[in-house]
Amino acid sequence: MRITRCQWLLIFAICVNLIGLCYVAWTQQRLDDDDEDTETEAYGDRQQFEGNELGPQQQTTVILREFEYFDNGVPETITSVHNIFPDLPVVVIADKNPYPPLEIPKNIVNKVTVVILKASLSQTYAESKPENYIHTEYLLLLPDGIRLHSPTILESMIIQLKSFRESNVRVVALKVDTVDETDQAECLSLNVDLRGWTLTYSKSQTNICDAVTGVHGILIHRDDFMSLSQPYVRPLPDSLYIQTTLRKWKVMLMISSQSVSYSRLYVNPHNRWKYTNNYHVKLTELYNNFGIKQVIQPSGLTDWYGCSKESARCFGTIVDDMPEYLYEQKWTPPCCMKHLKFTALYVFKLLESAGVRYWLEGGSLLGAARHGDIIPWDYDVDIGIYKDDIVLCDQLKDLVEGYPVEDSSGYVWEKAREGEFFRVQYSASNHMHVDIFPFYEKDGIMTKDTWMKSHRQDTEFPEEYLLPMERIQFIGMQVPVPNNHRQFLEYKFGEGVIENPQYPNPDKVKMSKSL
Repeated sequence: MRITRCQWLLIFAICVNLIGLCYVAWTQQRLDDDDEDTETEAYGDRQQFEGNELGPQQQTTVILREFEYFDNGVPETITSVHNIFPDLPVVVIADKNPYPPLEIPKNIVNKVTVVILKASLSQTYAESKPENYIHTEYLLLLPDGIRLHSPTILESMIIQLKSFRESNVRVVALKVDTVDETDQAECLSLNVDLRGWTLTYSKSQTNICDAVTGVHGILIHRDDFMSLSQPYVRPLPDSLYIQTTLRKWKVMLMISSQSVSYSRLYVNPHNRWKYTNNYHVKLTELYNNFGIKQVIQPSGLTDWYGCSKESARCFGTIVDDMPEYLYEQKWTPPCCMKHLKFTALYVFKLLESAGVRYWLEGGSLLGAARHGDIIPWDYDVDIGIYKDDIVLCDQLKDLVEGYPVEDSSGYVWEKAREGEFFRVQYSASNHMHVDIFPFYEKDGIMTKDTWMKSHRQDTEFPEEYLLPMERIQFIGMQVPVPNNHRQFLEYKFGEGVIENPQYPNPDKVKMSKSL
């Protein structure tokens, strides 16, 4: 059978169409494969979650610092992180080698670095520095016992932190749902008064605040964290927020929903007691390290971390009338000031009950005129008495130099070794004190037998300033002072002394004009 020319053309056209259809099918398959690869890559490592930036795993290092050796869930916490973020590096920071050792699962041990801060001959200096193992932009500080359940939580925290880039919010705190209400995270306002040795906490009305209490995670830029004075000091949340508040940084408390949970630790009563005790020991060490003596809680209650009646005062022997704290740009520690006021009130009431004529002298009178209180940087209270009245006070009349007497309230009365005057100390251990200077009248002038050459205000004065005396407010009571006390002060110190405060020895440290 012979094929005609038309039949050849028809066969050719059919073949061309078949080749075209095959090519179209092959091209479509290539496009489908490319789309699938692109979707897989985007979903798999989320490297493009914002422009060309790295994904959350590549930007973040998890830090575990706050845990106890005797009872912890560090392995479980690390496993929880690894299950959600397989490539997230974890750095565990400990003061010394944990004992019992941490049992980190073998399948993830290569993702975990344990850094021991305590110096050891078995490791180099660099090995004890956590910053040498942290190379990411962000740090996620997690408390022991936390469990992650969603890969979106880290990305959400990073996005939140970035959204405040131009503000003073430099920390994102992640609230964790807990069974025990005492563990619930709460936003607090915090005032750090280093000059006054005091922290003051109060409840915040918003979720942007200075500090967070309770169980929570923390996201912070690595550079910000490393710029802190002491970034690794425990208890870590407390130390972190004191330092960030000093830099005027804010914290945003973020609700976690169901993305994070908390497995409560220390369920054993003994371990709970041990944990609580360890926490307070660490907190006391922290406050001592940071120079904090007084902490005012949101409830208004005050916790004291300074001196007591059984301990020495917070500063040593005074040289050149300048206590050491003035060189640190601080004022009298509040615990010392409290004990000084106790001592002064005790002495005033006892002298009044004995009928002893007394009055405020020197810097104490100046404090009463200027503040209605003790000068904020003063370290003692000075009063004058009529020497003839010593016999009226049982605590004074029989004192012999070198033989101090402790009364029934624990106050110590002594005749000073520096001269003819008396001193009353808060206790045998704590030497916050009141100095009592006996004056007597001679030709209408009040004089005494001992003079402090370094005190320009220590000078004779006309008795008319005491005839009569007047009373003004001082440490919560009306206290006798010379009449026309402003004139009296300017007679002793110089004109304008009330309006122009200065430290006892301005040649050593000058007071800032802003004060």
